[in-house]
Amino acid sequence: MAACMRFTQRVWRSFLENKGHDAQCFPNLVIHRTSPGVVEVSLKIEQSNTNRVGVLHGGLILSLTDTLGSLAVATKGHYMTGVSTDIGTSFVRPAGRIGDVLHAKSTLTGIGKSLAYTRTDFTNPQGELVAYGFHTKYVGKSSSHPSNIKFSEDGEKVIEGDDVA
Repeated sequence: MAACMRFTQRVWRSFLENKGHDAQCFPNLVIHRTSPGVVEVSLKIEQSNTNRVGVLHGGLILSLTDTLGSLAVATKGHYMTGVSTDIGTSFVRPAGRIGDVLHAKSTLTGIGKSLAYTRTDFTNPQGELVAYGFHTKYVGKSSSHPSNIKFSEDGEKVIEGDDVA
């Protein structure tokens, strides 16, 4: 398994171990692929994720925009992924019902010394865009965290820092 995937999964496990919002809302999130700046995931829609008419709740998609934006930052070696400064989601069509699988791809569109910017696209099993979101994070203080690492350009190897399993 590539270093970028191992590290991103480690950051995701830390989110779950925190027993916060992520663990309550989408503990069954599956990370399929990562590369520096990109994370691709899926989530099976369950009863707890839907609104009164049985359709995936928009609040869950906004929460995923937040979490997946953080994981996109993690794919660049940031263990602490900063704090949100701006976030939003646009809904294109209903995202699915119980039993459907929602797919998402979050991309780090830019990162500097203080801010990181991400975009997340959500698609249904047919590949149709159902929603997209943006997320801006303040990463100034987290960019020097001792658990941060640096990857090779392709994300296969760690070139700086500890590759802890």
